[in-house]
Amino acid sequence: MAARHFLLIPGRTSKQGQQINIGKDEDAYLKMTTTLTMHVDDLKEMGLAAGQSVRVRSESGEAVFAVQAGNIPRDMLFVPYGPPTCLLMPTETDGTGMPTSKGWDVEVEAITS
Repeated sequence: MAARHFLLIPGRTSKQGQQINIGKDEDAYLKMTTTLTMHVDDLKEMGLAAGQSVRVRSESGEAVFAVQAGNIPRDMLFVPYGPPTCLLMPTETDGTGMPTSKGWDVEVEAITS
């Protein structure tokens, strides 16, 4: 299936806040920050199954995530901030010292083995 464009909204989750003390090298944290949520109809349209790997590309880089269906608007994606989202984040800060961290136009493609 061909790649498709989405709007990516990274953010913090309450689970990240609860697990802050376990550390960022733990399996629970890594699983959380490498799981991308999309609308169930977008999953179906792309021929994806829950848990399948996808490559996400932005103007700044690319990262791999496992997908899951969730309560999110169509054509939009959510992923918790973490090392993979840093690969997608632009480096330009527009003088603020902080890069734009939400609303990235990204391309998603299934990874086939």
